[in-house]
Amino acid sequence: MKGVVYHGEHHVEVDEVEEPTIENPNDAILDITTTCICGSDLHMYEGRTDAEPGIVFGHENMGVIEEVGEGVSDLEVGDRVVLPFNVACGHCKNCEEGKTGFCTNVNPSGGVPAGGAYGYVGMGPYQGGQAEKLRIPYADFNALKLPGEPEDEYEASFALLADIFPTGWHGTELADLQPGESVAVFGAGPVGQMAAYSAKIKGASKIYIVDRVESRLDLAAEHSGAVPINFEEGDPVEQILADYGDEVDKGVDAVGYQALDPETDVGSDAYDAARENPAVVLNQLVDVVKPKGQLGIVGLYVPSDPGAQNEMAAQGRLGIDFGDLFEKGQKLGTGQCDVKKYNRYLRDLIAEDVADPSFVVTHETGLDEAPDLYERFDNRDEDVLKVLLKP
Repeated sequence: MKGVVYHGEHHVEVDEVEEPTIENPNDAILDITTTCICGSDLHMYEGRTDAEPGIVFGHENMGVIEEVGEGVSDLEVGDRVVLPFNVACGHCKNCEEGKTGFCTNVNPSGGVPAGGAYGYVGMGPYQGGQAEKLRIPYADFNALKLPGEPEDEYEASFALLADIFPTGWHGTELADLQPGESVAVFGAGPVGQMAAYSAKIKGASKIYIVDRVESRLDLAAEHSGAVPINFEEGDPVEQILADYGDEVDKGVDAVGYQALDPETDVGSDAYDAARENPAVVLNQLVDVVKPKGQLGIVGLYVPSDPGAQNEMAAQGRLGIDFGDLFEKGQKLGTGQCDVKKYNRYLRDLIAEDVADPSFVVTHETGLDEAPDLYERFDNRDEDVLKVLLKP
């Protein structure tokens, strides 16, 4: 079958790869109808991880069950499902407590302390779904059934349940955002868009979104009612304080360790890695959130970064203003999303037409277009935000 394969820094190709088969009684085989390119995939694509050539990418997957193992009881051939990007067993202590992003049974490779994912370095031996088919381990637990038929009007929205919609929601949960509160979301990429949209659904009184790409800021203003803040036009903290008249209640970091320093080469049109400052967004959130406020950090941070601009960042050590955080008595929550904690409820919001996160989707195309779209997404082309591949 065809699959999107990593060949090295800035190089993916659509190759012939081995079809998955049932390996354990609790496995199922998924015929992929939609799989997404994620900003997290770019970290591997750019050579910013320890990923080795040969990985089939793709951790955001949905489709139709084609085959089930003899131990699968809740799924049938023909069921339409979406998969959390997390691979989880369902019966370890963390899974039983709803912490499915940190399952202790699914990662024999030892890349991280806990947790597994499809098609991602250090997250276990699970082939990704940017391909025609995918093996689902612990299928009864991991697959979420969907209403309707493949490729109906909900396909794009349901596909976003694999990662970005729950992850954006998770950011607001980590920040403990309550109805009527104000929030600043840093980053207007797919996850930042979903965090701002989640804040709107939850009844936030004021939403700010910080980025440098005008089209993304406009999108958040249109669909989430967020006040756009362009950090190339001045210090984003000062802009928010001037507009709101005070510090905001809560904050969400949807950027991560590749954040750009607004004080470096202001006005540059192209993304420039030399401007990276992995602590800048965290420190801006500390400054803009009120004392005793809370920060939800869902932007990706890593314990090592081969492409870092300095030795400290290469070791995953950041220059955080922890003294200011302490003096303000702020709380922070971090870590990848436990997708299963939210995806059933977000599915129902979509199915009942309460939510439609598909506004972030800019491209729906076949697998063969993946190499070009990886390059354009990595170049931060303004017209590429969320890409759905259709094997």
